[in-house]
Amino acid sequence: MATKFDPNNAQNLMEIEKQFAVKAVEQAQTYWNLLEKVNPKDLKLTKYDDEIYEHMMKVFPELAEDPYDKLVKLDEDWMKSPEGKKRWREFIESYKDKVKDYNFGSLIRTNARDEYGESNTIFVTRIQFYAFEIARNRLGLNEKAHELAKEEAEKERLKKEKEAKAAAKKKASKS
Repeated sequence: MATKFDPNNAQNLMEIEKQFAVKAVEQAQTYWNLLEKVNPKDLKLTKYDDEIYEHMMKVFPELAEDPYDKLVKLDEDWMKSPEGKKRWREFIESYKDKVKDYNFGSLIRTNARDEYGESNTIFVTRIQFYAFEIARNRLGLNEKAHELAKEEAEKERLKKEKEAKAAAKKKASKS
């Protein structure tokens, strides 16, 4: 008979950690691509967006204070403080039977006005990601990121176009 799994004494397996990291990065890339293509105010992340938004603003009234500085720039220390952990744990667990993968790891931008990057990214649960990003989108706090993502996509398109022309020119000169 197998012994009961104890997560507090389990060793992290490198391969499993890598798989979680890859999944988190893929989700971040997908979200960034969505920000490029869709006006954030029109973006719907889950079928529970309204509930998640209202719940977060009720449980964390400090996030609802205009000009929403605490939503624009996330304070990881506040989130991980003993009080923050307790409040977030209760919030997160309330979605256990409602939101798929609610407690999976996700990457979120600490500054809503900037792109994903090493100094602008922290690891949160999926439901925290949804809560922050739904609020940022509804309050217009992701507009700068939307413009940045569109600019990046256009630069990438122009670069590929230039490379394709150079490759075609090189191929034509060999003929």
